[in-house]
Amino acid sequence: MTQAATPAPAAAGPIPWNRPLIGEAEIAEVIDTLKSGWLTHGPKATRLEQAVRERLGVEDAFAVTSCTAALHLAFLASGISAGDEVITPSLTFCAAPNALLQAGARPVFVDVDPVTLHITPQAAEAAITPRTKAITVMHYGGHMCAMRAFRELADRHGLLLIEDAAHALHASRDGLHAGEAADLATFSLYANKVAAAGEGGLLAGRSDLVHQARLLGRHGIDSSAWQRHGKHNTADYEVTVPGLKYVMSDLTAALAVVQYGRLAEFTARRAAIAAAYTNALAGLPGLTTPTVLPGTEHGWFLYAVLIDPHAAPLDRDQTTAALLERHQISTSVHFKPVHSLGPYRNMIHRPLPVTETAAARQLSLPCYPAMTDEHVDRVINAVRDLWLCQAGAHRTPGENTTG
Repeated sequence: MTQAATPAPAAAGPIPWNRPLIGEAEIAEVIDTLKSGWLTHGPKATRLEQAVRERLGVEDAFAVTSCTAALHLAFLASGISAGDEVITPSLTFCAAPNALLQAGARPVFVDVDPVTLHITPQAAEAAITPRTKAITVMHYGGHMCAMRAFRELADRHGLLLIEDAAHALHASRDGLHAGEAADLATFSLYANKVAAAGEGGLLAGRSDLVHQARLLGRHGIDSSAWQRHGKHNTADYEVTVPGLKYVMSDLTAALAVVQYGRLAEFTARRAAIAAAYTNALAGLPGLTTPTVLPGTEHGWFLYAVLIDPHAAPLDRDQTTAALLERHQISTSVHFKPVHSLGPYRNMIHRPLPVTETAAARQLSLPCYPAMTDEHVDRVINAVRDLWLCQAGAHRTPGENTTG
């Protein structure tokens, strides 16, 4: 991958922020499901759940319609309800806070670390009150939180520990995979995630909690449709709790089970792209590339740079516009802080200066396995070109540019 600062030709076509990599194996698995006549939660979803249990060494796993559904079930199965507080970051997608409000609980937002952009055990501990029921950590971009320290903190205070591991399907830190240390962990199989099934999510963790979540996620019925399939009376069931409908269909699971099996391949390619970006973009004024802490295998869902408007030739929004308009390269932003969104604006919370600064400066560059080396070169060249052109435009006439 080259590092020359030359603009990409328009004829090369647009580079989207993300595109899933779907192969013949995925297509064949979906076709097999269509031919089987069984489309809802059944043998393919069961295979996916078993793959998760084996990979993570967790007691149980449940394949559901989305990571949001997994979060909602995690909170409900954990008994989180009205009057409870749950510590969580604001620099995240709205899914976890929304699910907490739906459960009747109150999200307590804490600030993030300026390097990793996720909450720390120290910040979480400072926010614990007598009403705190759980801590929900989020592995920002795919870089895992310090889960051993969070596990110790939760145990010491008698709290539940829930991992929002939507970004971290193949991440690890200090010898732990994402999902291993928590009471419950949630994963995303959304269209732009490392393993992409269009929609879909996973809930993994303690068997008692996953069992309760499974009941809640299939209307409260004590057996699945697949378990009752072929029996004399398929209506022979009991409703044990007033539940919801959150089960993953086998059509989704057919795609997901193949993608899940390719996590190592996908993450290795993302890591190679990230390394190329860091090597080429490090040192550009005002642009900070991601840091990977020792002992961490980054999941690389995001390659998130921070652009300091006081030191860079362009701010984040100017960079976004220029990359799209001049180079046909799409980017994204992760995230608009939850405490700035409608239902949360009037919610009292402690100051979140790092969250707000990061949200104003963060830019996610394209980083996904479907990218070719030529695509990666185009992104690198485009960013460098913008920085060099803008720096040149700001030189005063006659300024020496060689010394």
